[in-house]
Amino acid sequence: MTSERNFGRYTPAQIEQFYASGQWADVNFTELLRSRAEGNPDKVFLTDGSHTLTFAELYDSSQRLALGLHRYGLSAGDRVAVQLPNWAAFVVVAAALSRIGAVMVPVMPIYRKDEVSHVVSDASIRMAIAPAEFKGFDYLSLYEEIRRNSDTLRGIVAVRARGDQRESLAEREIAVLEDLIIEDADAADIDTTLDIRVHPDDPFVIVYTSGTTSRPKGCVHTFNTYASGARALVIAFGHTESDVQFGPSPITHTTGLVTSVLMPLIAGASSHLMAEWSPAKGLSDIQKFGCTAAVTATTFLQTLITAAEEDPEADLSSLRVWTCAGAPIPAAVVEHAKAELPTTNVLSLYGRSENLTTTTCRIQGDPLRAVTSDGAALPGAEVKVVGPDGIEVPRGAEGDIAYRGPSHMIEYLNRPDETAELFTPDGFSRSGDLGVMDATGYVRVTGRTKDIVIRGGMNISVREVEDKLADHPDLVELAVVGMPDERLGEKVCCFVVAKPGHNAPTVEDLRAYLTERGVAIQKTPERVIVVDQLPMTATGKIQKHILRMQIAAELNQPTAAGAH
Repeated sequence: MTSERNFGRYTPAQIEQFYASGQWADVNFTELLRSRAEGNPDKVFLTDGSHTLTFAELYDSSQRLALGLHRYGLSAGDRVAVQLPNWAAFVVVAAALSRIGAVMVPVMPIYRKDEVSHVVSDASIRMAIAPAEFKGFDYLSLYEEIRRNSDTLRGIVAVRARGDQRESLAEREIAVLEDLIIEDADAADIDTTLDIRVHPDDPFVIVYTSGTTSRPKGCVHTFNTYASGARALVIAFGHTESDVQFGPSPITHTTGLVTSVLMPLIAGASSHLMAEWSPAKGLSDIQKFGCTAAVTATTFLQTLITAAEEDPEADLSSLRVWTCAGAPIPAAVVEHAKAELPTTNVLSLYGRSENLTTTTCRIQGDPLRAVTSDGAALPGAEVKVVGPDGIEVPRGAEGDIAYRGPSHMIEYLNRPDETAELFTPDGFSRSGDLGVMDATGYVRVTGRTKDIVIRGGMNISVREVEDKLADHPDLVELAVVGMPDERLGEKVCCFVVAKPGHNAPTVEDLRAYLTERGVAIQKTPERVIVVDQLPMTATGKIQKHILRMQIAAELNQPTAAGAH
């Protein structure tokens, strides 16, 4: 650890203010977990369907693992790829790495060689921790192949390895996580051996962007930037120690890591993790574990409600708040959820890996805000809608949604120019997302800065068309993109997933449906493509660049200039 900390664009005055307000605190992950273990040792903090950990068990096992990793050669500042599903082991690993000052680099379980190789190379990964097997995929062989060509990757650690695998794993120079948990050391010896206090302003995690438009970039966060976001959401969602967070969102990405780990830890609550999403299993788990709150991509809530409508025994009355995040939420979806879950507050949240939450609705606010907006800035943070010059546009005008506050990352790893390009002259971080702010500071996300179709010089908002189609009775999911056209430059193309037992609408059907709802005929789809499912990132964002490439290939034309 160096004494000179990288605070990125944070000024001394901002840092002083963040500490004075309690948004940042002189408490690291280890100390927060230790306080929970001492104050409420026997309370169950984590469940994942097969493992249960109390606060005391989590603290103890993470400290013993920290000692084992230290003996294995891991040091402060080393970067460790952690590619695990939503297992309790992930939280043990995160706490252990934080204890010794190693920097965790979470990797989505769905990522394969191309994405993983990029992360290993970009972040100079020293060690990788991954399942021996998950959903039929051999992660260990993947990392062995990457290790052979890597200048930095040395250690590979298997999680949930079978007993009969251990001998062969040792021959392949792969350690077993459970064997690194040192059972015969007492707490005083562990602290004496490790002899380091990690500062909450040192690097804590590097989370990679979803890569919906380009190569993922590593967002370097400290414990304070992450914890400040979690602290604010605890207040916004009214969390107390009696809450049980429901966590199907990947904890290897921002949404899951903040809401399924840090929020319940800060509130002294509990968290139930779900490694494989199944709406029927989600219903069962919510009832079994008494889950009260969730923050997920919209599709989780949509499919859960569909499953509940088909199950007369379904009981979701334990839920008091469900927040949809990850992509703009059509008003029709919120209204349907509110109707089906009368005891649940349905909120909307807009955020990104660079600064966690940008805007959110709150438990104390007007319940209609989730229908008409994606929330407002959290206390202590500021949000503006700016033009290309970085200057705030008038309220009601569309522009780039920009953030300034305590949960912004320090930098993009290895990308100083791209980091600098984010900021306006007065220090607001541009998102690349378009939005409109009303007179009261509430923001409605209207799409990506590139998420428009330019048809014969007319700018068509993709979000507008998608919102009008969101409650179409024959559709489960849809995505609108631009398709190349020699005469007009682009036209509107709509990818649709039909509801089971329903016929997918035709181009004529959708055009009639939209024009009846006041949409100009020029904005309506001129091609409809029926698919079984839409390509998604693990955080539930539709990968529109894939759809654009698909339709361009189908038309045998290049994608339109500037499309991403």
